[in-house]
Amino acid sequence: MKDDNFLRANNARHMWHPMGHPGEAMAHAPTIITGAEGSVIEDIDGHKTVDAVGGLWCVNLGYSNTAVKDAIAKQLYDLPYYSAFFGTSNPTAIEASYAVREFFAADGMARVFFTSGGSDSVETCLRLARQYHRIKGEPGRTKFLSLKKGYHGTHFGGASVNGNNRFRVAYEPLMPGCFHLPSPYPYRNPFHETDPAVLAQHIAAAMEDEIQFQGPGSIAAFIMEPIQGAGGVIVPHETFMPLMREICERHGILMIADEVITGFGRTGDWSGSRHWGVQPDMMACAKGITSGYFPVGAALMSEAVAEVFEQADADGAIFHGYTYSAHPVGAAAVAACLEETLRLDTKANAGPRGAQLYEGCVALMEKHDIVGDVRGGHGLMTGVELVSDRAAKTPLDAEAAKRIHKATYEAGAMVRIGGNNIMMSPPLVITEDEIAQVLSALDAGLSAV
Repeated sequence: MKDDNFLRANNARHMWHPMGHPGEAMAHAPTIITGAEGSVIEDIDGHKTVDAVGGLWCVNLGYSNTAVKDAIAKQLYDLPYYSAFFGTSNPTAIEASYAVREFFAADGMARVFFTSGGSDSVETCLRLARQYHRIKGEPGRTKFLSLKKGYHGTHFGGASVNGNNRFRVAYEPLMPGCFHLPSPYPYRNPFHETDPAVLAQHIAAAMEDEIQFQGPGSIAAFIMEPIQGAGGVIVPHETFMPLMREICERHGILMIADEVITGFGRTGDWSGSRHWGVQPDMMACAKGITSGYFPVGAALMSEAVAEVFEQADADGAIFHGYTYSAHPVGAAAVAACLEETLRLDTKANAGPRGAQLYEGCVALMEKHDIVGDVRGGHGLMTGVELVSDRAAKTPLDAEAAKRIHKATYEAGAMVRIGGNNIMMSPPLVITEDEIAQVLSALDAGLSAV
């Protein structure tokens, strides 16, 4: 590896970074992370912080899981790559598909289609949803419903069902036939409703109205995150997802659960859907499937959906896939990661540590007027909404939010800023003392502004 002087001199000079302005990265060089252990990351200057972002909602097992690293290393020597196209497979892909199916059997999932990440998984679900209806003799079912504030990746399909205009406006026109319902967001919603249960009923009525307006026979699927992540950790009322499920079933609309963030214990259960007692028709997964150690995702199908494809004539052929679908090294990472996830029972730690983080942020809200809302309390997902005027709910400006981020990092915790929201999703193996450090650092960051 090149020396530190080379790295500093070339930082952001040749590589464009995701989700940011290239000029901003050049003007303010990104932090160079050089090492990590457990839930702690270290930068090029030797500064260590607790990673309250978990990489990007994904490093559930922390950075030191030897079993996953060893599985990847061994597979690189046994079989570093082979395609799953054209009638070939590999042992680790077979093992990983069984492990994933077993992991989500309680959610009603029966088949696995491996991808390279979350955006791929969402794209796969959207495409297969349209094909499903075509096989069933309803080719007019091509439209999609989703929620505002929802995030479903960066492909054209995912961006089209995304509910945040930051990921849309620069790339429009996007895929036609995508329509957005209000978010289950009590702090801000068009109904001015602060009761989450009543808000759920309003959105259900809005969904019924939109279905009738579009025509029930024109809608392929409804996609939602069980808890909205990148939108600011928006937790719906416990009745919300079951309400959406019932409406979908009544109108023959597939329900796609985007579990890219919420799967594998993040919510305090093995899936966000299971947390709300719902079995969807499809699930999109990634992130925690390998704890971020290798880029893998998966689209999962229920038995009922799978049967439609498997019992069809030539229309059931899936002309969709990725060069790295069922990559043997990625599959080895999946199998090892799921074994470790179950062995460590990470969802059991996500509950109490998530409550500690959420309650600590509520206490910070009482101390700092700049905090307008705190959301979470369901596993290790917490959002803090920043305002310049609490009574008027005026969003804090971006520059002030950046100063909070910088001061929090210097005080000992890496957090994520999205608009006027601070979002935290630390490793599911994080300790009580490390959560305390995150809260102390966030307190210092808020105090700086």
